[in-house]
Amino acid sequence: MKKVAVFGNTGGGKSTLSKRLSEITGLPLYILDKIQYQSGGAEVPYEEFKRNHDRILATDRWIIEGFGSMETLWPRLNEADSLVFVDLPLYVHFWWVTKRMISGSFKPPEGWPEKSPILKSSLNSYRVLWLCYKYLTPKYREYVDRAQSTKSVYHLRSSQDIAQFLESRLPRTVDN
Repeated sequence: MKKVAVFGNTGGGKSTLSKRLSEITGLPLYILDKIQYQSGGAEVPYEEFKRNHDRILATDRWIIEGFGSMETLWPRLNEADSLVFVDLPLYVHFWWVTKRMISGSFKPPEGWPEKSPILKSSLNSYRVLWLCYKYLTPKYREYVDRAQSTKSVYHLRSSQDIAQFLESRLPRTVDN
């Protein structure tokens, strides 16, 4: 596990999972939203985002969390040696986006650029949830099914799966 792509629908806990995985493994973490968006939520020029993305892909060790763009997604998944696909039931994603919107009024959400517009971003997340579920999630599922023969694939379908995945990454201690 040296090049890890963490992906899935919005509101699935990918940023929190990725941060914890980075702490456990020591791999550098790159959150695409922080590379793609500036403080305040303005988008970085696409060519600059893609250049930064490609620089990260060229390194030997990384965890990259998020979507980015269709143009960067598939090359990233192909380059990764480990895929962590967060594929929770749609209602869980909706609920977690709602929780993030409420709690984001008090504390910025994990993995978001500074001063991101919480309400506007959350409303966009609701729109993206359905579109991703309908069009992209089936492609993700097909991709991870095919990739199992060549990569380490972790298809996480519940919050329990997420917790077990992180627990299995922790170093084991030996009791005397």
